[in-house]
Amino acid sequence: MKNIAVLSLSGGMDSTSLLIKLIAEKYDVYSVSFDYGQKHKAELQVLQKNLTYLSQKGFHVEHKIINVEQLGQLLTSSLTDESKSIPTGHYNSENMLSTVVPNRNAIFSSIVYGYALSIAKHHNTNVGIFLGVHSGDHEIYPDCRPEFYKELEQAFKTGNWDSESVGFELPFLLLNKTEILYSCLEDCKKLGLDFDTVIGNTLTSYNAEKGISTGTSGSDIERIEAFINIGRKDPIPYELGWEETVKRAKEILNRY
Repeated sequence: MKNIAVLSLSGGMDSTSLLIKLIAEKYDVYSVSFDYGQKHKAELQVLQKNLTYLSQKGFHVEHKIINVEQLGQLLTSSLTDESKSIPTGHYNSENMLSTVVPNRNAIFSSIVYGYALSIAKHHNTNVGIFLGVHSGDHEIYPDCRPEFYKELEQAFKTGNWDSESVGFELPFLLLNKTEILYSCLEDCKKLGLDFDTVIGNTLTSYNAEKGISTGTSGSDIERIEAFINIGRKDPIPYELGWEETVKRAKEILNRY
């Protein structure tokens, strides 16, 4: 029987690391990305580079981009509203609350759940819905908390036939960014993949409209800290270069 995973794949570091883990664990992966009018949709472009690289290495990943771009006009957030600036600083700062997109994960999970149910029925097997949410998300984003997914899964089970064949899997839930990055490094070694190529084809910055990370948003700082912790240079380009970006990030981190 096949091990089938449906993965919500943003093109960021967390979901990409989870993709590599699923490949290493020999899952057939069906991935879904969302264009929801986010300013940092360049993440979807670099994601395509990763999928091409994986295909060249013999790892095919089924992938669909769901266009719900008009959501950006309905949901108030600095990630989607051109009149709002993306805040800078540490994720623990209160100003990061502006990056919350109301009910985003419930909307995305509903679509992914329906897709997973359809795949489960087609293959007559169980399907896991894999999400890359982690402990660093819990404070700012209420829809990344374990209790949210527990209750959401129960609601979906109540509202669907054959729901016993589908369940949420959150393998990074208790991990921090450093641990996720290290796991990706180890999984790349197992698969014979170049870690710098895989992670170099990700985008974490919320204010990278041109595809180059500023190194200033909360998501940037958390990523940079993880690379500092594992003693490696981040392979993606930064506006100020790596050394200056690290210096500035450390100044921010030292305040917390």
